[in-house]
Amino acid sequence: MTALESLSFTVEPGVTGLVGANGAGKSTLIKILLGLLPPSGGQAQVLGLDIAAQGSQIRERVGFMPEYDTLPPDVSATEFVVHMARMSGLPATAARERAADVLRHVGLYEERYRPIGGYSTGMKQKVKLAQALVHDPQLVFLDEPTNGLDPNGRDEMLGLIRRIGAEFGISVLVTSHLLGELERVCDHVVIIDGGKLLRSQAVEAFTQTSGQLLVEVEDRSDDLGRLLFDRGVAVRPEGRFLMIDIADEKTYDQIRDGVVELGLALIRMEQARHHIEEVFQQ
Repeated sequence: MTALESLSFTVEPGVTGLVGANGAGKSTLIKILLGLLPPSGGQAQVLGLDIAAQGSQIRERVGFMPEYDTLPPDVSATEFVVHMARMSGLPATAARERAADVLRHVGLYEERYRPIGGYSTGMKQKVKLAQALVHDPQLVFLDEPTNGLDPNGRDEMLGLIRRIGAEFGISVLVTSHLLGELERVCDHVVIIDGGKLLRSQAVEAFTQTSGQLLVEVEDRSDDLGRLLFDRGVAVRPEGRFLMIDIADEKTYDQIRDGVVELGLALIRMEQARHHIEEVFQQ
């Protein structure tokens, strides 16, 4: 089976999203970059280090949060994160200090002495994130970090990822098959499918403004839509919003006049933006 084929791209500092459906080759790529899986061909460098000859040096400088639950159930978060810090070369005292710091950052400080086996899925994900950060790496690989989390847990994890990139100054390569999540936290997105590169681009380029207006009124949006349609405006309902094609500057005036004429309360009128998911589907 060919997992990756002619895949070539560069990851810059910041938060980069690696997007693809399940089986697209995301986890395989991370294992190759960590020097854990030898490629059958090609070359790669991580932080300027060759994956074939300098895997151990790469793993000293890189943190890894695996997708699957690989945590020992019978030890506490503190014991486990300290152990991982020692494995990365930190002295005992420094390892304990760093473990306490990262567990505080991920929101597990109060629960740090409990056995991991009694943790919720969200707490286990935070332990995996903490051990990836404990040795103060230059780069972290986060493989499906929101896997198995409820909406609140997802939001919390995405907030932590933003902080890693913005406040800690650590570059991040994060994988996901949920495009909307990566749109919220990433500076750059790499899309792969069947092991091949589809696109590598800044998020801003994906989410550039479209030629449509998103209009929201307090109520009677159907009436506004019919009125604008009768006056030659291209409009379509989308939930509680109206999506209106911008023909020219007069479109704004027609919307304003229609809202006034019907006595409606205008909540929002803004230029709509593309989503990464639209580009991926195309």
